[in-house]
Amino acid sequence: MHSPMLFISSFVVLLSISLTNSIPIQETFNNCLKLQSQIPNQFPSVYTPNNTSFTSVLESTAYNLRYLLPSVPKPEFIFVPFHDSQVQSAVVCAKQLDIHMRIRSGGHDYEGLSYVSLIEQPFMILDLVKLREIDVNIAQNAAWIQVGATIGEVYYRISAKSAKHGYPAGLCTSLGIGGHITGGAYGSMMRKFGLGADNVLDAKIVDANGRILDRKAMGEDLFWAIRGGGGGSFGVILWWKIQLVHVPQIVTVFTVTKTLEQGANKILYRWQKVAPNIDENLFIRVLIQTSNDSVSGHRTVTTSYNAQFLGSANRLIKVMKQSFPELGLERKDVLETSWINSVLYIAGYPNGTKPEILLQGKPTTKVYFKAKSDFVRKVIPEKSLNSLWKKFLQDDGPLMIWNPYGGKMSKISESATPFPHRKGTLYKVQYVSGWIDGENSMEKHMDWMRKFYKYMAPYVSKNPRETYVNYRDLDIVFDLELVEMDMRTPN
Repeated sequence: MHSPMLFISSFVVLLSISLTNSIPIQETFNNCLKLQSQIPNQFPSVYTPNNTSFTSVLESTAYNLRYLLPSVPKPEFIFVPFHDSQVQSAVVCAKQLDIHMRIRSGGHDYEGLSYVSLIEQPFMILDLVKLREIDVNIAQNAAWIQVGATIGEVYYRISAKSAKHGYPAGLCTSLGIGGHITGGAYGSMMRKFGLGADNVLDAKIVDANGRILDRKAMGEDLFWAIRGGGGGSFGVILWWKIQLVHVPQIVTVFTVTKTLEQGANKILYRWQKVAPNIDENLFIRVLIQTSNDSVSGHRTVTTSYNAQFLGSANRLIKVMKQSFPELGLERKDVLETSWINSVLYIAGYPNGTKPEILLQGKPTTKVYFKAKSDFVRKVIPEKSLNSLWKKFLQDDGPLMIWNPYGGKMSKISESATPFPHRKGTLYKVQYVSGWIDGENSMEKHMDWMRKFYKYMAPYVSKNPRETYVNYRDLDIVFDLELVEMDMRTPN
């Protein structure tokens, strides 16, 4: 005999679904939420296009302006929970009402997939921005973090408890930690401690049935998958429990810039051999841009060696003189500071900026951009670098960032997590083309990016050509779909 309560519950669900076509979808969703609510008289925020604050909420953490253009599909509504149980309810209701859900933590998705749905309709945004509690336990060398917190907030809260602890994750401090760790979470301490995902102890996730599962409940297979397998794939992450690492009281940073006229080509060629094999306490990335040469006035390429060393200036100078004298680093070029201030330095904040700025939790700039990435396993010949610059200079606002691997990254098995870019990887390349005039020059920049990416193919990893899952690139998805269509087409 069936339970009367089960019959009533099933009837309410069926009734709510049948009314979907006659009642605005957000109202149907709200009705479902009220039935599911575990917190009486307390309701989350729901923003529809009719709300005056809808646009500001939508754009608040949307990083790529390319996906805020009027032509881009907008959500039916934005749901902002302030409690874990409300996330459970949202998952259950979206599933019952067949509403596609986009999950936003920090809004840094390069292709806007945390707040845009180009195919599935109708869709909503589950915005986790209010879920940002951080509980640091120095005695346990661990912290529980809600996924709406930014990595900058996490760094700040750790440093507020201890000057000797840190966490090896992202360089951009406005990254939402929810999606950041699901893709791996690399940063300036990865050569010493590995990725953020390598330093996760536990997690809490809402599955498709609305259940909250911790590591034990979800099982090791799912726990493996969420640490590098990509965001929005396996459920809604609510919390991460991270392992803290020990950092020295003195951390040294520097930035040294060389133009082509100052021998940048030869130094960069040497960097490829040095950076992945140098002392694992040292992370030297290269920011490659264009500028006008101060002497000739001609447009040129600049290479800025931006570094963090877990130790004193004297030790750093010794390491550099022994392993990378070509850069010509001197004591006047370096700055001794604390770990938390080195975070600000690497993130691009001016010297003297107070760590409290990390609590703002939002991107400092927003632009239109297209990005791609590659992994390099063989040194690019010096002559090939010379040819590369000719292509690079064809864009108005190009940027490349070369991040070295090696150290701890080479010691962790490629199957330890879904992040496979381990032993044998020299460095990762990020390509970016940015612009500020909206749709006017978008086609030009997108075209340059795709041609430059194709030009780089002989110099990067092959079979497969690797890319970083957190640097989302929909070109790859569409290319794979075309390949599959060709394979299905009869001869």
